Amino acid sequence: MTQAAPDQDIRFGGFVSARARARLVEGLRGKDIKHEAVLKAFSSIPRHEFLEEALKGRAYEDTALPIGYQQTISQPYIVALMTELLLAGRQRAQRVLEIGTGSGFQTAVLAQVCERVFSIERVGTLADRAREHLQRLNIQNVSLRHGDGANGWATKGPFDGIMLTAAPEKVSETLFAQLAEGGVLVAPEGTQYQQRLLYWVKKDRAVLRRKSVEVVFVPMRPGHVQ
Repeated sequence: MTQAAPDQDIRFGGFVSARARARLVEGLRGKDIKHEAVLKAFSSIPRHEFLEEALKGRAYEDTALPIGYQQTISQPYIVALMTELLLAGRQRAQRVLEIGTGSGFQTAVLAQVCERVFSIERVGTLADRAREHLQRLNIQNVSLRHGDGANGWATKGPFDGIMLTAAPEKVSETLFAQLAEGGVLVAPEGTQYQQRLLYWVKKDRAVLRRKSVEVVFVPMRPGHVQ
């Protein structure tokens, strides 16, 4: 784990202060997020550093915000929930694959609770920005690749956690094959208008499917763009 750098607490009229971040964490507790390592990650990572200047003042609202290219930085509650599901009661995960780096905020959260994070982003500009954000915060346990994440990253597997931050209509068998025994895959699944956050646990070479909450994510798209 690499510690995120501290932010400046006085900027933007206090909206990015440590106090605002603490309120967000207490809100997550109120929504039944219980994993202390996940809550600690939200306390230590400055979410505003992953947003454009005009949106920094809204960084600690519990809402999704645009980051360009028809993508969003996910709602903090959903980021926390997906991370908690991925850990499945473990204090830490070892090797985790994230498909859809986006702004890099979810990546940064994972980096606090995992030994090693491998992340793939299909939009080149977003991948470059995310890499800059992570470097600025001195987060060093992430390997980030620009490319199509639909087939995972087999040469770096198997993974004891896989997370998708865009919604396929159905998670591919290729990704399940890269999941280690005892590993957990977390993903939104469904159509553009009806999705559910699901998680699967690999046990005795079978994959057990479980349901969580209804969600709205951008659809998972094939290929990659600059």
